[in-house]
Amino acid sequence: MTEVGATADGSGTQGFFDATAKRWLGTAAVVSFGLIAGGYLLGDGLLRAKEAERSVTVRGLAERDVTANLATWTISYSSSSSDLAGAQAKVRRDTDTIKTFFEELGFPDDALQPTGANVSSYTSDGVTSYTVRQRLALRTDDIERAQKAVSRQFDLVSKGVFLEEGSGMSYSFTDLNKIKPEMVAEATRDARAAAEQFAEDSGTHVGGIRDATQGYFTIEARDGEAGGWGVADSPFKKVRVVTTIDFSIG
Repeated sequence: MTEVGATADGSGTQGFFDATAKRWLGTAAVVSFGLIAGGYLLGDGLLRAKEAERSVTVRGLAERDVTANLATWTISYSSSSSDLAGAQAKVRRDTDTIKTFFEELGFPDDALQPTGANVSSYTSDGVTSYTVRQRLALRTDDIERAQKAVSRQFDLVSKGVFLEEGSGMSYSFTDLNKIKPEMVAEATRDARAAAEQFAEDSGTHVGGIRDATQGYFTIEARDGEAGGWGVADSPFKKVRVVTTIDFSIG
């Protein structure tokens, strides 16, 4: 007796196995194609991701010469005597001399303000000596007039005012916020120019900004820092900022 669906010579069974093999081969072909395509797409994606990771980090510099818009002069002076009242009287006279000095230069009365006073004593061989110190501060936005005052400071010395170490004019630039945006933009352009030069040398092109860090703004004397007793600060300043930018390249 023969099985249902099979011939006596077994040709039905052979047909069944042939059909099963074809199905397996078809499935394997589909899977293989999928693996090949997936591998290609994965490799291509990794390559593009690797290219996307390519970048160059450069620094951009911006500098600007400015003139200070605020002058501050701290004036310290003192008088010593074995008589406290005498030392105090000398300091009061010096104070009047200093006020007259600035009035003659055209400064308003409120430009000069007292900022401190001090009395100290020292006893040696039974004799007590008193030192009275006074400090005044000039604050003005009239830079030209302030420079004139500094150039004539020895007029005070010639009138008997003893200027102590630490007395001196300092100049400040307080309008930094007004020039910050322009300087940051300038530093960014400088950084891009450096990145484009790198890209040209390496046969690539510059893309967008991946990351950026703005450095601190610094304000320094344009012609070098002042230092030491008797060396005046300069109203001519140099503002400087450095930015660090990461550009993508491809």
